[in-house]
Amino acid sequence: MKFSESWLRELVDPALDNAQLAELLTMAGLEVEGNDPAAPIFDQVVVAQVVDVRKHENAEKLNVCKVDAGQGGELLQIVCGAPNVAPGVKVPCALVGANLPGDFKIKEAKLRGVESFGMLCSARELGVSEESDGLLLLPGDAPVGASFRDYYQLDDRILTLKLTPNRADCLSLTGIAREVAALTAGAYKPVAVAPAMVRIDTQRAVRLEAGNACPRYAGRVIQGVNAAAATPAWMKRRLERSGVRSISALVDITNYVLMELGQPMHAFDNARLQGDIVVRMAKPSESLELLNGKQLALETDMLVIADASGPVALAGIMGGMLTSVRLGQTQDVFLESAFFSPSVINGKARRLGFGSDSSYRYERGVDFGNCRQAMERATELILAICGGNPGPITETLTELPKRAAVSLRVPRVARVLGIDLGAEQIIGMLKKLGLQVEREEQVLNVVPSSYRFDINIEEDLIEEVARLYGYDNLPTRPPVSVQAMLKQDGKLRSALSVKLALAARDYQEIVSYAFVEAQWEADFAANNAPVKLLNPIASQMSVMRSTLIGGLVSTLITNLNRKHERVRLFEVARVFHGLAADEQPEKLAGLAYGSRQHEQWGVDATRIDFYDVKADVEALLAPRQAGFEKADHPAFHPGRCAQIVLDGQVIGVLGELHPKWVQNYDLPAAPVLFEMDLAALIERDLILAKSVSKLQPVRRDLAFVVDDAVQYQDILDAMASVKSACVTTIEGFDVYRGKGVPEGKKSLAFKVVLQDTQKTLSDAEIDLAVSQLVAALQQRHDAQLRS
Repeated sequence: MKFSESWLRELVDPALDNAQLAELLTMAGLEVEGNDPAAPIFDQVVVAQVVDVRKHENAEKLNVCKVDAGQGGELLQIVCGAPNVAPGVKVPCALVGANLPGDFKIKEAKLRGVESFGMLCSARELGVSEESDGLLLLPGDAPVGASFRDYYQLDDRILTLKLTPNRADCLSLTGIAREVAALTAGAYKPVAVAPAMVRIDTQRAVRLEAGNACPRYAGRVIQGVNAAAATPAWMKRRLERSGVRSISALVDITNYVLMELGQPMHAFDNARLQGDIVVRMAKPSESLELLNGKQLALETDMLVIADASGPVALAGIMGGMLTSVRLGQTQDVFLESAFFSPSVINGKARRLGFGSDSSYRYERGVDFGNCRQAMERATELILAICGGNPGPITETLTELPKRAAVSLRVPRVARVLGIDLGAEQIIGMLKKLGLQVEREEQVLNVVPSSYRFDINIEEDLIEEVARLYGYDNLPTRPPVSVQAMLKQDGKLRSALSVKLALAARDYQEIVSYAFVEAQWEADFAANNAPVKLLNPIASQMSVMRSTLIGGLVSTLITNLNRKHERVRLFEVARVFHGLAADEQPEKLAGLAYGSRQHEQWGVDATRIDFYDVKADVEALLAPRQAGFEKADHPAFHPGRCAQIVLDGQVIGVLGELHPKWVQNYDLPAAPVLFEMDLAALIERDLILAKSVSKLQPVRRDLAFVVDDAVQYQDILDAMASVKSACVTTIEGFDVYRGKGVPEGKKSLAFKVVLQDTQKTLSDAEIDLAVSQLVAALQQRHDAQLRS
């Protein structure tokens, strides 16, 4: 919302300068994002009258003018090339010594041999307007010799408000003036509007076939208007400073009322209307040519203004070309002033690809109690500028929006704002805003005004109290509350601690989109029916991920393209197998690529492998011990993939990326990845204190010959199930195939450590513990102890 400060001060004139006024509006929630001068600085420019004009002897396009600039009766000779210079016109004149915008200094000069003592100016040369068709012509009553800057009010300021959508009531000078008056307790001088004297009986009947969409519609016929009348300079000036281009007197008047009162209006050429005015929804196959020249195919959810011939305007958005006012031809007009429901107008302008000042306001809500006043104001201006004879106002009403009372509890205000305001003080604030208030002890029942669509709940009223009291006046107090330590489950750890554990092992966290390519789901999860998005933001982000592997591989490719040779990544995020909550678990996934360690002189550049990442996974789960079993997964190498088993439950998968995907995604080598359930990772065993043995441990190395099909984990599980209390460690340290081992067999060697905290183990106890391990393997896997 852009407006002239001088215009505002005609309605309310607080004892504040420009900067203070801007600060006041901003702190009241009406942010001032622009505060600009009406024109650049210049001096020694006066109102002058051209007395005589003759052609320049040596230049066809130049004229030699005699100009009365109010310099003691002396006429100035000025050479001018403007096409609209003529005897009798009044224009701005820059005297010798003047400084114009752009550091342009006026000096005595000779133009084609003729002396010139000054310059007649256009609006563009003075920075008043970007458009110029010649000299800036002034009204006939402009005082000759007066400072043009003072006469044209160029020391004015133009304020631009950045309004939030809920403050539609401030999309007019009247609304802003109401706010300033309430904030400053200043005298508000509303626009005085007197009903026009009806001179003719001509009128048009109005029917509301869509009463819910248009509860109020008023119209008036004015005959004998002069559509070619010139728009007064003061009106043009105010419109231009409000960002509205002057078009013609009738259109300018409706725009002026829009800016002044906030009521959109439209003027039809009455002679081009046929029959009654009907407000209805558009019918199938109807069309309408709008004022912007666009031929619109109407849809059945669009509200239109129609006559006997069909639609003549798109309600609340734009009028039609067929019934528009024609300069120099229109003699009778039909003025429209209506209230359209915001829900009907909302979204239509965006769908059509264009908007208007009217649609901008109707979408947010227009004062439905202002239609008649706006009609009378527009009539008053038309009669004063264009003449004419007004007819009676034809107004049709259905059910206007209900303004239900909103209850405000006085103690609630104190609790929210931290200040103790009395009920009478709050009532005084709310009444300044034009709200009706009734008190019932400590509860105030407030009826919003017809122009306040944003007041619906108690918090809206508390906000109004805070605005009027002043946000800067609210005390700054630290919060006072009882603080208590929250109970923490000792068997759980936070997701952050899991992230920190991975970061400590040289991994870096990434955050990727939950929207992924459908091809990723097919490749990395064999998921051909992923959860699809109804409205994807991009074609390559059309489905929800059911695995985090795609995002990690994509990030790896990005890093490789930027010459990063060693990459460690992880992500903690939710995946989506369906729409139900239990089908959207959180996962932790990691990826490792490149050398095992950073490049250095003391270590060989060995590539990372399956077992390096397996060690990271084991460290992440410690002190709990997981099992690893051979598995098949669509994303991983069929011989280098294992499922992670914890307490008998599969919690994830670990493996090297499948060679097919290494080739498809153009990777130099295969990364190793893992993906696990986060819920399993945040569980942990309670830490139990154990005494440290002061006695020497005993080590026994056992080697077993077993079938190739027997897995390492199977051996560990078998021994763990029968080990005695004195066995503290069982670890494998060697795998052998070859001489001395039969074909189809392999030798697995294990380190067994035995120790007791209370006594030295005897040979008999040691032999018994070892024999139990050997017997279990012989029984379960036909393992033979290798000598």
